[in-house]
This record gives sequence, structure tokens and C-alpha cells, in this order.
Amino acid sequence: MKPLYRDCTELRQAMIDACLEMNKAGVNQGTSGNISVRAEDHMLITPSGIPYGKLAPEDLVLMPLDGSPVPEGQLKPSTEWPFHLAILQAKPGVHAVIHAHPVYCNALAMNRQAIPACHYMVAAFGGSDVPVAEYALFGSRTLSNNIVQALQHRSACLMANHGAVATGDSLSRALWRMVELETLAKGYVTSLTIGTPHILSEGEIADVVAAFSDYGLKDSR
Repeated sequence: MKPLYRDCTELRQAMIDACLEMNKAGVNQGTSGNISVRAEDHMLITPSGIPYGKLAPEDLVLMPLDGSPVPEGQLKPSTEWPFHLAILQAKPGVHAVIHAHPVYCNALAMNRQAIPACHYMVAAFGGSDVPVAEYALFGSRTLSNNIVQALQHRSACLMANHGAVATGDSLSRALWRMVELETLAKGYVTSLTIGTPHILSEGEIADVVAAFSDYGLKDSR
């Protein structure tokens, strides 16, 4: 994998492009989502409250991964930076974290319903379900801990009464997962309106996880 140097303008622009793609794909609205990428011993994260169309590469905020003070002269980072930092600290194989408020993911998160093995693509997130991280105030340490716990054996999770998080070993993989997660959530919510979805067994999902191992969908979680 190409090193993600923290002063790389190309990487910063790729993050802006991913923000714009989130909104274009319909998995986020306005500036409610945020993206971070591991950049050596730092992370780059989107700033707080700036429309994506107005972002410039230099607007992205550089933060030390060890939690030391943020270098001065930068914009205010996203209010969700604590859980981005916590995920990158806890999961060395993760290089990108995407948070958004997709409508169908939100609907399930409001009900605090995990996504079960209603479709084989649930295995793309590491197991037989997509869990829900317990609710806590945005930006709080408790929320960070809850999300890290939910992601312990998964690459994505819902956030109770809040939204969703997807991770990846690259920015493109994390964005793909966020879009796929919303697609899965939409299918599950729709299936609940017309009947009772059939849930695949642990063995059936284990077979899919194994099949994904050489399909290009597996990365470090």
C-alpha cells in the first residue's frame, strides 16, 4: 500500500472527493458526515461545519495519533474526532474511517436494531451481523468506547440514535462499505415491511466469509 504521508495534497483532495461522493451517493446529507485517514503517526480529519464543496486540501485538520495537542493554526476538527482517533488507535489495520447519517441506517439505529444475516453481503462487514454501538453523547469518550467495542470484530457498525461508521484499509474501501451498508439497511427495512426476512445460518455466513477471503473484500479489521 502506498504510504499515506500526512502532507500529501493528493490524499487531502481524495478525502474531499470522498465527502462529495458520500452526498452524491445519498449516504449523507449536508455536513453531518466526517472522514478521517491515517497519515503516518497522525490522522487527517475533515473540519467542523464547512460545506464539502467549499473545502480545500489545506482545510483538513492534522491530529497526532497519540492524543497530544493539535498543532495550532488549523481549523476546528469535526466534533466526532474522538471516536475517529479511538478507532485508529485500537485497529492498526484500519487506515480510513467514515461516519455518516444514511437514512435507512438511521432508521434501524433509532430502533436500536442490528442488521442480521438477512443477505449474504452482511459478511462483507466481518461476520453474521452489523451491530449497534450503544448510545452516548456525540464527541464523548463513552461514545468512542462504545463504537470501538462494536467494531471489535467488525468493519462497520450502526450507532444508536445517531448514524453509522464504516472502516477500511483504504479510503476507497471504507467508502464502498458505507454505501454497501446503506444498501443492506435499505433492503432489510424494506423486507420488514412485506413480511419476515429469512435469516441465513451461522454456517452459511461462515461459508461466505471464507469465500470473501480471496474475493478482494477482506481487509484488516
